[in-house]
Amino acid sequence: MLSMILAMDKERGIGKENKLLWHIPEDLQYFKKLTSSRTVIMGRKTFESIGKPLPNRTNIILTRNTSYKAEGCLMYHSIDDILSEIVEPGGKRETFIIGGEEVYRLFLPHADRLYVTQVNAVFDADTFFPEISKEEWERTSKKKGSRDTPYEYYFEVYERKGRRYESADTGQHNKRSTTEYVC
Repeated sequence: MLSMILAMDKERGIGKENKLLWHIPEDLQYFKKLTSSRTVIMGRKTFESIGKPLPNRTNIILTRNTSYKAEGCLMYHSIDDILSEIVEPGGKRETFIIGGEEVYRLFLPHADRLYVTQVNAVFDADTFFPEISKEEWERTSKKKGSRDTPYEYYFEVYERKGRRYESADTGQHNKRSTTEYVC
């Protein structure tokens, strides 16, 4: 199962100059809780902005540069190779796409679930998440963030319509019927 996890502002901004737009400790804890012991897939720029492999995760970097190496990470140069070798279609084990913009765009047509921290503000951004189509996606949960920050934020989960999987954060199934997942 392929999931995406991200935080975005009201205009879908996700970053500027390879940096996050805000610091929300509760969002970082949420990210860690969901992705620990899982596989995370990111682009080279996202990896370089983090600066090291994320602990307790299998780190995969998607890059066009065939000579690029990063200790503690697996390198892939093709979305098709990742989909066929890493992502378990229809499986219970979630694999997470964690950015950046180009990687989100490439994998969105293949994603089953979106974990979105929606920040109720507008920031000066230069990278954006694609539009979430209401025809393709259904919001299945929305929870207001509880920590003090200068702006409101919500933890939202979207499921691709027509699919049913166990949730990583609740262990519950959503209520829609299942369909076969084919990459």
